[in-house]
Amino acid sequence: MKYRTDRHGDKLSILGYGCMRFTKKGNSIDIDKAEKEIMTAFKAGVNYYDTAYIYPGSEAALGEILQRNSIRKDVKIATKLPQYLIGNNQALDKRFSEELSRLRTDYVDFYLMHHLTDVLQWHRLKKLGIIEWIEKKKAEGAIRNIGFSYHGNTENFLKILNDYDWDFCQIQYNYIDVNSQAGEQGLKAAHEKGIPVIIMEPLRGGKLVNMLPEKARKIISENKRGWTPAQWGLRWLYNQKEVTVVLSGMNSEEMVLENVKTASEAEVGDFTQSDFDLIETVRKLISENEKIGCTGCRYCMPCPKGVEIPGIFRSWNTMYTESKMSGRAQYFQAFYLTENPGLATQCIGCGKCEQHCPQSLPIRQKLKEADKDLRPLLYRIGFFFGRKFMLRGKKAK
Repeated sequence: MKYRTDRHGDKLSILGYGCMRFTKKGNSIDIDKAEKEIMTAFKAGVNYYDTAYIYPGSEAALGEILQRNSIRKDVKIATKLPQYLIGNNQALDKRFSEELSRLRTDYVDFYLMHHLTDVLQWHRLKKLGIIEWIEKKKAEGAIRNIGFSYHGNTENFLKILNDYDWDFCQIQYNYIDVNSQAGEQGLKAAHEKGIPVIIMEPLRGGKLVNMLPEKARKIISENKRGWTPAQWGLRWLYNQKEVTVVLSGMNSEEMVLENVKTASEAEVGDFTQSDFDLIETVRKLISENEKIGCTGCRYCMPCPKGVEIPGIFRSWNTMYTESKMSGRAQYFQAFYLTENPGLATQCIGCGKCEQHCPQSLPIRQKLKEADKDLRPLLYRIGFFFGRKFMLRGKKAK
């Protein structure tokens, strides 16, 4: 197993165990199966285990497994504050105490503000006294490192990143999401500040393995490297010095062993030009089903009316390269849950964006089509209430 260091010089395994996808047995987690998988990973050197308050049964299962095997002090636990459930200062202690109880521990190594999509949410937490609360918990030793997980656009990521002295952050990043969410720009910005970056969704929830076009599968299978689709995705990440830990939601011992092998062999700078060329070919093959040839270059931005043009087109394309549900969910969490969501309906048809588009795309017309596709009536209703819930306290500064 290879390791990279956090801000304090502690070694973190470059493969982290994502505990969201434990196998279920009926309505509960199959604890014995999960234990075998976690212990296989632990014995292979994996020391970073990621869970969250809202992952059903996950914190409790992880806590029981670590206690059963007396390995709590040998691993790093990462879990998350459900900031969207926090209405007052007292709720901070309540939720955190629940998590400690589930995890059967008195401290958390890596604690995250969960699912931030807009700097607005961080401002709301500050108004509730989160900074003082964090400082108190760190002084008590109950929290060792503080960070945030992120699902918004690059602009808001940078605002949150620069607003506090974070110990680490967690972003969605893979060879498809280079220009979406925090993206490569966010990854490099965090690294320049000396902030370790934890990667989630390295394979897009398995889609870069199970939903690849047949042509892409063929190119990968015939390549002399002999790597599987999963290995290509993980190695592409490990090749970047800015990446600290890559999380994988492993739910079989075979998956654990394959990912451990990859993490034990990968090095920064391993990729040759031929390897990058293969990834680019796979990207293009995936994009063949896209609705619009937007590259996410952002030359069209900023829009005078705040329309999030690249984000809208990215989610629209995802509807056709993955599934309609995936595209709409991506749109909802990454762009709709912001103070100023940048809806296509805000477009006034000025055409400024089209003047700067390298692909000469008919942006104004395509925004109308995308909006209709992404937000049918039922989704508009759901988005309205979801936004109202997630962005409570939106006037907080």
